Amino acid sequence: MTPRIPVSGPQSNAPATLAILPVKRFGIAKVRLGDELSGGTRRALTEAMVTDVLMALRRTSRVAEVVLVTSEPAAEAIGRGYGANVLVDDREAGQSAATLVGVAYALEQGVARVLLVPGDTPALDPAELDELLDRPATGRSVVIVADRHGTGTNALLLTPPDVIEPAFGPDSRALHEKAAADASVPCTVEEVSTLALDVDTADDLADLRTALANRRGGAAHTRGMLSRLAATRKLTPPPPQQPPPSE
Repeated sequence: MTPRIPVSGPQSNAPATLAILPVKRFGIAKVRLGDELSGGTRRALTEAMVTDVLMALRRTSRVAEVVLVTSEPAAEAIGRGYGANVLVDDREAGQSAATLVGVAYALEQGVARVLLVPGDTPALDPAELDELLDRPATGRSVVIVADRHGTGTNALLLTPPDVIEPAFGPDSRALHEKAAADASVPCTVEEVSTLALDVDTADDLADLRTALANRRGGAAHTRGMLSRLAATRKLTPPPPQQPPPSE
């Protein structure tokens, strides 16, 4: 039987936090990078990013437990290897539905607060996340960590876990703000710089390279994957120039 996690964080008046990490099957992840990366490379990059997010969550002192929700066998193995509690995503109905599996578990365990985090934010800094989580309990609340564009949601901090239903996807920040308003729940938008950058497009990937190059430590698996990509591209000769058509 899985032990119940403590109701408050270590040496803090903040409630204990259970982090929920939904992970889709690696083979169908990051399809918008299809023009930039091959299927196998996308899979390897996704696996590297999930591993780094999981490691960052495990190193965050205010996170009492990490729950990984997935139907991907490789992700399940990674989760168990890094001490996460793995729950099966039977429905495979998207990020929001997967997080609800973790929310149901949190409610069963009597957890006061959950943090919903995607698996494509490998630059996440545990110290910065601790600053977000090191706040006293103030009743029902919703905290949104927006993406760098200001319209999406890269993390949700929910007290209690079912205070609103997650609605990840396009314009999710506005959807979460509306859900909180409809529930008459205080809602704030917080900046966590290392959570602001998720990876969906080639531009996102380029910005991730820059962000990691400008800081020391963290995201070891993603750094290694990006280094291998850079080396491969340097070693691969450009395609031959086609002769101009004759007039």
